[in-house]
Amino acid sequence: MISSVSKRLKKYSVSIIGASGYSGAELTRILLRHDNVELQELYAFSQVGNHVSDLYPALGCDKVYNQYSGETESDIYFLALPHGEALQLVPSLVQAGKIVIDLSGDFRLKNPDEHKEFYKQVKSPEAVMTYGMPELFRDDIISGKTISNPGCYASSIILGVAPLFPGTKNSINVQAINCTSTSGISGAGRSSKIELSFSEMSENVRAYKVGVHQHIPEIMQALGTSATNPSFDFMFTPMIGSLVRGIYSILNVQLESPVEEEQIMELYRNFYKHAPFIRIRDTMTEIKHVVHTNFCDIHIARVTGSGSLLIVTALDNLLKGAAGQAVQNMNIMLGLDERTGLL
Repeated sequence: MISSVSKRLKKYSVSIIGASGYSGAELTRILLRHDNVELQELYAFSQVGNHVSDLYPALGCDKVYNQYSGETESDIYFLALPHGEALQLVPSLVQAGKIVIDLSGDFRLKNPDEHKEFYKQVKSPEAVMTYGMPELFRDDIISGKTISNPGCYASSIILGVAPLFPGTKNSINVQAINCTSTSGISGAGRSSKIELSFSEMSENVRAYKVGVHQHIPEIMQALGTSATNPSFDFMFTPMIGSLVRGIYSILNVQLESPVEEEQIMELYRNFYKHAPFIRIRDTMTEIKHVVHTNFCDIHIARVTGSGSLLIVTALDNLLKGAAGQAVQNMNIMLGLDERTGLL
């Protein structure tokens, strides 16, 4: 009892590297109100010397963005950097014994060949961290010191189909999954690309990276197979729409044989019965149900007699798809209630 109380009362020092982007700003907001941490340093690159309050007035934070120069004074480091940059910074943090949670794709994939193919970057086979999806890999997260936070699209798809896969003690065999996911513009980061400007994206929807998106191997890996040698047919169409935040995924699943709707509903409810941020909805979910929260909503929209399932998921790409899930992982690593700071 004394041990658990001391954990709740302990204040861990936390710093964010890459704090000026959208995910970094969400991390800042959550950690400022978190009872068990003290936000120490906010590091940025293009915004060095600027006040947080100038860039994000709503955060009410008077800190200044500093240049990261290899400091290791904090207990915990969140990295919210463009792909490729964390590979250079993490080794020294790990050597210093720090808890590291990386929001990029640098450490997600175990197969360096797949990383090279989908991220167009080379990394060593050792550049892998614990994959931080609490609903699937909680025990690994508890014992981990370094966490690779899942991607936003990947979270919406993996969580939507995970109960159907091996390891869930069921006999359901998946033959094919066809996913169409629409993301808010914030998913592309805080850049000034012309094609993502308001005049280009207002009243518009655009597909991109069809069949080649970097989250494909991550999804397949989490489901126990690989993009190189898949055990089922998989197609993913990512889309960007005229909304600021949120991901809405339509998952068409073909099973080897028909199942009853009641069996699917029971399977999902049992699988996620201890997952506080997963809500199995009886009615259709919408983006507005989940924005500004760490929830992922799942709705089994259709179960046909031919063995087809239509599953709809919704989450906030900046929270359950990024910063919120990262803090959820931190809470689990520290032995705290995983909802701390997120509700």
